[in-house]
Amino acid sequence: MLIYEVAAVAAAACWALTGILAAAPAGHLGALAFNRTRQIFVACLLGVYVVASGTWRELQPEVLWPLMLSGFIGIFVGDTMLFTCLNRLGPRRAGILFALNAPIAAVLGWVVLGERLSGIAVIGIAFTVGGVLLAILFGQRKSQSHQWEAVKGPLWLGILVGLLAAVSQAVGSLIARPVMATGIDPLAASMLRVTVAAVGLTALTRLPLAAVRPKGPLTRTVFLQTALTGIIALAFGMTLLLFALSGGKVGIVSTLSATTPVIILPMLWLKTAQAPAPGAWAGAALVVTGMALIFLR
Repeated sequence: MLIYEVAAVAAAACWALTGILAAAPAGHLGALAFNRTRQIFVACLLGVYVVASGTWRELQPEVLWPLMLSGFIGIFVGDTMLFTCLNRLGPRRAGILFALNAPIAAVLGWVVLGERLSGIAVIGIAFTVGGVLLAILFGQRKSQSHQWEAVKGPLWLGILVGLLAAVSQAVGSLIARPVMATGIDPLAASMLRVTVAAVGLTALTRLPLAAVRPKGPLTRTVFLQTALTGIIALAFGMTLLLFALSGGKVGIVSTLSATTPVIILPMLWLKTAQAPAPGAWAGAALVVTGMALIFLR
């Protein structure tokens, strides 16, 4: 049966949809305020589950600090950089830059944890990096005028922010990996990581600095849009991924769940009524091929 593989693809679709749905509220509130609202909502959602299920008992002192550090780097820094990149470069470029967290994590695992990095994995990393460059440099038609294809500010700065998001996600995963290997409940671990990010973002947005204040008011509509991104990405996307990993092969599930850069293209086509450029398709295909080589090594 292909139910686990279907679940992995469905998880990738959830994350692609989240990237599109997040564009409007993130642009309205600004990256920091949007991420703060989203993380507070998700932390409360997960907190209800953790208390009701009793899995909070698994959060013993020996796992608290690694998970808190992982949440600070991977979610507080990583998600904030991701949505900053989204506001600057649009969902397509932000998504494909964020996909670099896979090869970055593979390299860090090799350097820090001594994990084996085969020749095929190295080729996969090269494919992924090449695909990202192709999609960014040649992924837009001259006739495309939708605001999501517009670059706000210097292109190099948007790319730098996207790379920081990918590196932060990879480092956060690297820190959390030994803890998750102990068998701790994934949703309890996620609750702690998200709570750390929510507290950090709340403190940051309280500073008397114009740069960290919300760009616009948190209206009812904007809050519902923001909350919806959290529900789709976490309640649906993460649950589907955990289900897929419960019965599917890790390499196959990881590869299928990393097809977000390809899945988002037809979604953008439907939303903007503008077909993505050939470079966008080719770059996304190279990225997924590269990640397949990394995960299936």
